Amino acid sequence: MRNLKLFRILEFGDIQAPGKPQCFSLRTEQGTVIIGSEHGLMEVDPVTREVKNEIPLVAEGFLPDDGSGCIVGIQDLLDQESVCVATASGDVILCNLSTHQLECVGSVASGISVMSWSPDQELVLLVTGQQTLVMMTKDFEPIMEQKIHQDDFGESKFITVGWGRKETQFHGSEGRQAAFQMQMHESALPWDDHKPQVTWRGDGQFFAVSVVCPETGARKVRVWNREFALQSTSEPVAGLGPALAWKPSGSLIASTQDKPNQQDVVFFEKNGLLHGHFTLPFLKDEVKVNDLLWNADSAVLAVWLEDLQREENSTLKTYVQLWTVGNYHWYLKQSLPFSACGKSKIVSLMWDPVTPYRLHVLCQGWHYLCYDWHWTTDRSSGENSSDMANVAVIDGNRVLVTVFRQSIVPPPMCTYRLLLPHPANQVMFFSHPKKSNDLAILDASNQVSVYKCDDSPSVDPTVRLGAVGGNGFKVSLRTPHLEKRYKIQFENSEDQEVNPLKLSLLTWIQEDIFLAVSHSGSSSQSVIHHLTMTPSETDDEQGQLNISSSVTVDGVIISLCCNSKTKSVALQLAGGQILKYLWESPSLAVAPWKNPDGVPVRFPYPCTQTELAVIGGEECVLGLTDRCRFFINDNEVASNITSFAVYDEFLLLTTHSHTCQCFCLTDASFKTLQAGLGSSHMSNGETLRKVERGSRIVTVVPQDTKLVLQVPRGNLEVVCHRALVLAQIRKWLDKLMFKEAFECMRKLRINLNLIHDHNPKVFLENVEVFIRQIDSVNHINLFFTELKEEDVTKTMYPPPVTSAVQLPRDPEGRKVDLICDAMRAAMENLNPHKYCLSILTSHVKKTTPELEIVLQKVHELQGNAPPVPDAVSAEEALKYLLLLVDVNDLYDHSLGTYDFDLVLMVAEKSQKDPKEYLPFLNTLKKMETNYQRFTIDKYLKRYEKAIGHLSKCGPEYFPECLNLIKDKNLYNEALKLYPPKSQQYKDISIAYGEHLMQERLYEPGGLVFARCGAHEKALDAFLACGSWQQALCVAAQLHLSRDQLAGFGRSLAGKLVEQRKHRDAATVLEQYAQDYEEAVLLLLEGAAWEEALRLVYKYNRLDIIETNIKPSILEAQKNYMAFLDSQTATFIRHKKRLLVVRELKEQAQQVHLDDDVSRGQESDLFSETSSVMSGSDMSGKYSHSNSRISARSSKNRRKAERKKHSLKEGSPLEDLALLEALNEVVQGTEKLKDEIHQILKVLFLFEFDEKGRELQKAFEDTLQLMERSLPEIWTLTHQQNSAAPVLGPNSTANSIMASYQQQKTSVPVLDAELFIPPKMNQKTQWKLNLLE
Repeated sequence: MRNLKLFRILEFGDIQAPGKPQCFSLRTEQGTVIIGSEHGLMEVDPVTREVKNEIPLVAEGFLPDDGSGCIVGIQDLLDQESVCVATASGDVILCNLSTHQLECVGSVASGISVMSWSPDQELVLLVTGQQTLVMMTKDFEPIMEQKIHQDDFGESKFITVGWGRKETQFHGSEGRQAAFQMQMHESALPWDDHKPQVTWRGDGQFFAVSVVCPETGARKVRVWNREFALQSTSEPVAGLGPALAWKPSGSLIASTQDKPNQQDVVFFEKNGLLHGHFTLPFLKDEVKVNDLLWNADSAVLAVWLEDLQREENSTLKTYVQLWTVGNYHWYLKQSLPFSACGKSKIVSLMWDPVTPYRLHVLCQGWHYLCYDWHWTTDRSSGENSSDMANVAVIDGNRVLVTVFRQSIVPPPMCTYRLLLPHPANQVMFFSHPKKSNDLAILDASNQVSVYKCDDSPSVDPTVRLGAVGGNGFKVSLRTPHLEKRYKIQFENSEDQEVNPLKLSLLTWIQEDIFLAVSHSGSSSQSVIHHLTMTPSETDDEQGQLNISSSVTVDGVIISLCCNSKTKSVALQLAGGQILKYLWESPSLAVAPWKNPDGVPVRFPYPCTQTELAVIGGEECVLGLTDRCRFFINDNEVASNITSFAVYDEFLLLTTHSHTCQCFCLTDASFKTLQAGLGSSHMSNGETLRKVERGSRIVTVVPQDTKLVLQVPRGNLEVVCHRALVLAQIRKWLDKLMFKEAFECMRKLRINLNLIHDHNPKVFLENVEVFIRQIDSVNHINLFFTELKEEDVTKTMYPPPVTSAVQLPRDPEGRKVDLICDAMRAAMENLNPHKYCLSILTSHVKKTTPELEIVLQKVHELQGNAPPVPDAVSAEEALKYLLLLVDVNDLYDHSLGTYDFDLVLMVAEKSQKDPKEYLPFLNTLKKMETNYQRFTIDKYLKRYEKAIGHLSKCGPEYFPECLNLIKDKNLYNEALKLYPPKSQQYKDISIAYGEHLMQERLYEPGGLVFARCGAHEKALDAFLACGSWQQALCVAAQLHLSRDQLAGFGRSLAGKLVEQRKHRDAATVLEQYAQDYEEAVLLLLEGAAWEEALRLVYKYNRLDIIETNIKPSILEAQKNYMAFLDSQTATFIRHKKRLLVVRELKEQAQQVHLDDDVSRGQESDLFSETSSVMSGSDMSGKYSHSNSRISARSSKNRRKAERKKHSLKEGSPLEDLALLEALNEVVQGTEKLKDEIHQILKVLFLFEFDEKGRELQKAFEDTLQLMERSLPEIWTLTHQQNSAAPVLGPNSTANSIMASYQQQKTSVPVLDAELFIPPKMNQKTQWKLNLLE
């Protein structure tokens, strides 16, 4: 759905040269044109407008002096830097343009009618006057000569075995004699010049020749291959014209055919059979086709036509028409009318071989024209809902308009057609935002037809409906009507006669003002014209467009774009400069367009599509070249863009990677756009989506979600881009348009949680509005069923730009409940009968489904159905409820209501067998109420409720209740059901205590026993857990005798000694067994020196000091000294070994790295498998990722964890084992500080000063040794080195893999705490200064 738009015009008129031009050729590398006349050759430069070379051929005798000479062909030879010229007299001349040297390389006595070079310039084909074909090499060595007329069909002759012969077919009313009628051959057309025509295929492997057969007088097309072998002859075609053009892509050969009532362009296949056609928009014998020309990429077919003389005084014209094809329909995109007489008559034309859409035209008055075209999509530019998303397609004197807002009509069909008196050349929509549906059309006669979409009741005959309406269907479309046609009044009519496209880039900028650009034919300047509508005196007369003002710009303007919002107009010059046209100012000035830094913007390459957009608050120029390079101002953002469109705050682009990307321009920047386009995968799913290969953007429907794409074969594809969809939904939700948002989300499968999560506060405040707008029970239920606690604005649909203001959110886990409660309240307020099913759904969808309430409401419906038209019956409600909830769950909940009518109602809807549930229900009905409910609750496994009902049944049911309490561990719940002084309470407490004793929870069990008065059991429990105070309290309540209490005290003391609680054991012996001597011994055993001395002096047994205390103190000092010596020796040994192990590991690592560096040249020879295997070999037997050991039990795993650090020399984890051992030594020594301080005090007290000093000095030396060694053992650098892989310029794949493997095996994550040094508290006062 694209049109050809004029990109630029290069014009060189009034070339001063003798004679008349006959043909021309292009020198693409030099950018010059070689023109041949009856006097010679002339090389001109159309850009600088100067003559480069003049080479006369008359003086050398190649052309006659009388001006009757004719040049039949010119070809620029790139590799020889020469031009090959063929004359009608038969000379083939090689002309060197730099030296002006002429060389006749061949001559044909009979003359030459055609000279045609192959596309690769390796072969040249001559058609002689004797109707022969001569093929030569590029060095003009003859290869072969053949007669142009051949009797044979060719090598591709069809083979037939007689099936389906014409004689055997049924011929209807014509009768059998029709099978034997001889085919009549029609002669060539009257205006046929009978000259041969030659055309080559794009790859140069085949060429076709069109000649008039001397026998039949009709034209035939013969196809030859590169080896000069005839391949095929065309089938007889009546009225075949002389024009011939082989499509460069190689599929079809174009020619013309006169039919009884029309003239067609027909296509032949390589085998000579017809394959398709299209009709030219002229009557029979009105025009003749001079030539057909395909452009370089086979997209455009140029048809050169000329009027035939009908009346004596009629003005004849020549036409150049540009045709394109899409969806098997041929469109006439451009029509250029020239005069057929005088200096504006076309002599020759050709497509540029390098630039596909550049057309060169040479006129008889030495006037050269060069047209550059490019593809454009003409679409309306409105951004509100009144814009109908119109796209206009030019098709000759029809403009096909498709209204994408109402219907997606695939081309070549359309919504409606606008009929014009002349072929259209340009379509433009009004740039006003509110009148964007109005359009104007510039046709080939320089008339502008203005169509407006307003409320005009009249039917316009120039507007015909297309694929919508008709056949009795009512059309709901508002079609435009023709307001008036305006004729453009030019200041200089003489120039207009030569160049039919005087004005280009026509833009409808204001209600009665158009902007247009014209180019100077004598200088590199452009003029911007303001065309003002001048209405005629009567409505029927044609209006005029007068040039009210003009502005001259230095440079060639190649594009003009307008922003409908800001009214800015940007101009692009051929050199890439961007200018800002201040068309609203009185001075009509032109100023450079500057970027935010104040630097003038300049595109590095000319852009065929330009747009204006506001990016990050700054208005920027966007440009796309024909090489898919995309620019924003002068920054190249991407180089793989095939099309783009700006809509509202969005920029949409299609890429070569078959994706469509959408970016929000509100807070965007060049860097974010460049990063987004450079990445093929985006974390945000809104931005990118896959599209069909080769898709291009046609339009975006404003205030909607539709993006229309066109694929290369011509058909349309409508997608709803996620970014557009979510942006539109957010706009609707902000405007409280819940119905539109809901319908869109339901259709496009957007999670409905977004309706709430977009703005929870606003939604909860407008719940009633939401329900009124949706107004459908089914849709409200759908909304309920999709609710979940997840905030979709943080997971599925994050906003494109994170706003600084965070909207208040509901407390965690309360979202669904809040919505259900709010909507249920609103529905009950509006119409509880209409929304009955939705109200039930709101109960079911809560975090904890309120099924009992739901069942109760259904039961109420069954009892008394409301007499309301839209009320729901209990049957319908229950049937709907079974869709939401499993029937078995519903049956259980109905049973839990203890309402048997409700149970029967649900059971009837389930798949349960009545033989199963009816006996059960009958049994329940016979029971006492509390026991009945107990049975139901036990069946439903609601044991807490069950024991509550059973406790009300009486004491005879208590054993059953106690058994249930024991089975289900419901002791705490059961204790609340009985008074504390009752026997049942005591029985439950005893059972509870015994349960805790079985679980080895002795102290809680003892407390339970003590509370209920079971003192014997409490005593055993406290004795088992060592709670001696509680045990003695309970023993006192048992009223034990003195001897029994003493025996109990000794037993208790023994238990405490086992638990290393010597002080507590001594207290029990002294106070309850009256055995202070044994108490003193226990205190000495527990190193409680001061407490032992207290008892000695309390009972005045000073002899114990000499017999027990002093020997114990000396023995303890000796043991401490031996322990410190052992700890010091162990610490020093482990420390030395750790340093050795670390040094060995560093050496091994360096050797491995050096070995890899030395093998760097060979490292590429090793496969990835070898590198992985080398890493796994290092791990040895400690790598168990694929072994059975990974499935070991947790107990064995803990056991293995304890064993994994081995102090055995050479083990893989020896360094970790040494660190662990050193850590234990330091912590064990640190814990001795308090004990050392206590023994130092008693050593000083009993005058063992030497022993005390010795112990104090040894302990101090040990602590200082450890403190000095801590930084050496737990080094930060070693920790970092062990955790970091070996990287760098000298590393290889093998070394990096090995280092990672070593890191994995040597430093497990679980052992990270081993690298933290132990803490030694310097503030602990353990020293005794009296011993200094």
